[in-house]
This record gives sequence, structure tokens and C-alpha cells, in this order.
Amino acid sequence: MSFLKSILRFAFMKVEGVFDRVFTTAWNPFYCLGALGYFYFWVVAGTGLYLYIFFDTGLTEAYDSIEYMTNDQWYLAGVMRSLHRYASDALVIMTLLHLLREFAFDRFRGGRWFSWVTGVPMIWMVFAAGITGYWLVWDEMAQYVAVATTEWLDWLPIFGEPVARNFMSVSHLDDRFFTLMIFIHIAVPLILLFVMWFHLQRVNYAKVNPERGLAIGTMLMLLVLSFAKPAISHGPANLATVPTQLNLDWFYLWTYPLIEATSPAAVWGFAFFGTIFLVLIPWLPPRRKKAVAVVNLDNCNGCTRCVVDCPFSAVSMQRRSDGGPFNQEAVVDPDMCVSCGICVGSCPTATPFRRRGELIPGIEMPELTVARLRELTEQAASNLEGNNRIIAFGCDHAVDPDKLGQGNVGSVLMPCVAMLPPSFIDFVLSRDMADGVLITGCRDGECHYRLGARWMEERINGERDPRLRKRVDRERVRKVWAAPSDKQILAKEIVNFASDLGKMEKTEPAARNEAQPEPSDTKESV
Repeated sequence: MSFLKSILRFAFMKVEGVFDRVFTTAWNPFYCLGALGYFYFWVVAGTGLYLYIFFDTGLTEAYDSIEYMTNDQWYLAGVMRSLHRYASDALVIMTLLHLLREFAFDRFRGGRWFSWVTGVPMIWMVFAAGITGYWLVWDEMAQYVAVATTEWLDWLPIFGEPVARNFMSVSHLDDRFFTLMIFIHIAVPLILLFVMWFHLQRVNYAKVNPERGLAIGTMLMLLVLSFAKPAISHGPANLATVPTQLNLDWFYLWTYPLIEATSPAAVWGFAFFGTIFLVLIPWLPPRRKKAVAVVNLDNCNGCTRCVVDCPFSAVSMQRRSDGGPFNQEAVVDPDMCVSCGICVGSCPTATPFRRRGELIPGIEMPELTVARLRELTEQAASNLEGNNRIIAFGCDHAVDPDKLGQGNVGSVLMPCVAMLPPSFIDFVLSRDMADGVLITGCRDGECHYRLGARWMEERINGERDPRLRKRVDRERVRKVWAAPSDKQILAKEIVNFASDLGKMEKTEPAARNEAQPEPSDTKESV
């Protein structure tokens, strides 16, 4: 599976890089697949409510009411029907792309298994809601879908009599059939909405609404499609004949030709084992459990920053357990922690300037402690000589600047670049360990841990605690968000950064970074 993931990941990164340049990061649809799925769900729900006003639940009235909406009130109800259809198709596309993208970027293991597993039943519900919607039209397509579906269901020995018999003759059907269908067609999306909410319970700052411009643009796209190619019905259902020519909706009905080509048993096997496989993917193959964040109560003052910054709600505040002077303490849930280290970068006590006693912050990662991070930074700096020296802080999931063959660059990697406390930048420059600091990592929309690039940007820009001190010369700090497919872009940026550093006036570290008094404002922590 690693080979398949690498191919998919490379393809996504290439396409997303193009979309970044065309639409910008904020409007890149690949970064909003889940949010677009929510958006299309609400379009389907809103248009469905309008269509329900005109729909009649009768054996002949159902088809007639749909025809009235399509032809007589084409300008409104007809458009609503087309929007309902195309938004439903778009929901399927977003669901499958979202699943493939999360798989490609390996975002389903460890503490992230919950979102993946709860997403699997949502696939069944999306298809169930869409297929029952086709039944309600009661045209030749609905007749074909009804017969094929019930024959497929009849293969399971769960019904006393074959359900497909109800479609052998019109005398076997009555208006209650459509009442049942519309109940299912409404009930399934309501259950789906609850599962969608449940799906995000372990995701902090979940994005359920796309950017306004992206939402408006995709809505206009659906409207244009609805006017250019309105959804229409086949001829009315006639149980005395067998439909011969059908225009299948390949987004929802692709399994029906598969049933005809194989057998109901084969498709049941595909559905059952496919579902089990999807549920088990987070543990196939098993991988070594990474050490999770640990809290040191001697240095935890209950500031809540780690709780606020955790992308996966793995850290919470509880009543103090050690009798310390603070009311609360941070507690890490090992089942939800993904070992990204973002909480370390948010801790105000994680500062490399500390020399008295051991460097142990309030929260840190056992496999890469802050003390070890300082040691790696000092080692990287010791190998740099001459002018235009650059220390690059990066993440394990992006490009390693060391492998680019650039000149005077030393790199320090960590699980996520947002694990880096901003005080490390101050530390490097104020100690004249380098002439410039490069911060690099995944592209914002591709961040392996969702929010790392964004949090780091905000900390450096002084928009998020802990903020980078104002005394740090921002011209000597460069941020480059580059995917593994952007090696040339990062290499070019490093060359440009080194060139810019060479043009700057060489100043003493004390004059550069320590002329201003130490800030007393706690928001400007080191």
C-alpha cells in the first residue's frame, strides 16, 4: 500500500500545486474537499425541501408531479431539481476524493483512525439516499433501479418473501410504497448529518464551510450546468414492460451493470469485504506506536495554549493533581494524540534560552525533547562557515533542505514545523549562530497535521501565542511552504534568501536582536 499511497500523494501534490497558482491556497478546492462535501449536502437538503412541496406520493401522481416541476415550472422547480441532482453527484465526487486524499497523505492511522472509521458508513448512507431518490421519480429508470435493488436484496435470506415480487405487477403496488420511499429518502440524510457531526468529534477547528468565494463559484457552476443540461425523466414506469434504453447516473448507479455482469452474490461480497477492508485500513499493516506528548507538572502553569493549538483535541485541562499553585493542568489523551508536537511549540516554557537546570518544558515529545532540539540546532550551526549562513527548520513530511545540495545551510527536522517554539528563531539569531533562519514545511492545505503551517505563520506574524519577539529582525526570517514535489521551488528560495542576506548590513548580534529591553507582556513570550 505504501507504493500506491506514494503515487497518489505525488499526483495530488502536483495537481494541487497547479490549483494553488490558479485559485490561490484559500480557494483551492482540494484543500476543502470535506467542507465542499458539507456544502453540497446543504444544497441537496435545501433543494430537496423545495421539491417536497410539489411532490405527490401516489402511484401515478409521483411521476406527474415531477413532470410538472420539470416542464411547467422549469424556471424554478425545474432548476431546483437539476441542482438537487448535480449537487448529489458532486457530493459523491467530494466524498471519494476526500477518502483518496486522506489515504494518500496517510492521515488515517494512530489517533486519526476514528475519523476514518466513522467515515466508512457515511459512504453507504450517501448511496442509499441517492438511490432511493431515483425510486421517487417512478420513471423507467426508477423501475429498473427498484427491480434490480430488490433482486439484489432478495439474495440475502432476511425477508419472508421475495421483495422483488412487488414489482411484477402494478396491482402489487399502492401509494404507501411512495410514502415509505420518501420517509427513507428523508430519514437517511438526517442520520447521515448526525454521523457527519460525529465524524468530526476528534478534529479540532474542523472546516465545515468552504471559503465564500469558493462556495459562490461552485454554486454558479452548478447553476450553469442546471440551465445548460437540465435533469429530465425517462418515460413513466410500466411494470408490464422491461426498460431497454437508460441513461445511467454513473455516480450513484455504477453497481447495477456490475450486478448484471456478475451476480448479486459477487456484489454483496464486494460490498461486504470492501467495507471491512476500509474499516481495517488504519491497522494494515500494524505500525509502531509513536510516543505521545508528556506533561511535566513542575513546569506546567495551566496556560491552556496546548489545548487551544492541538489539531486533534488530544489535550484537555483538568483540576490540578499535584497540589501546585495553579488551578489546572494539561492532560494528554494517548488514544487521540498523533505525536505531532504542535503542543510543544505552543508552550511558553519551551525556550532554548534556559541554562539553569534541565531544559524541560511543561509539555514535550519524548522522542525529540526540546533539549535535544536545541542540541541539534547547535550542531547544525557549528557546521556553517563564512557569510550567508542559514539554519533551516523543517518537518519530516516536507522537503529536507539538507538534501537539496545548497551551500551554507544546516537543517533541523521535526514531526511538524509548528513543534518549533518561536524562541528558537530568536535564539539562533541573537547568538549569531546563523545569518538567517528558514522556516519550511508542508504547503498550508497539505499540512500532515492540518494546522502546523498556519499556526507557525501566525506565531511569527505576532498573531498567535507564543509570539516571536518584536526584536527579531523579520528580514532575516524566511518562510517557504513547499511540498516534496516542490524541491526546485525550495532550492530557488534558499538561493534568493542567501542572496538577500548577503546584501544586508552585517551587524553585531547584540545590536541586531538585543538592543530592545526584554518584553514584559506575557503575549510576547520567548
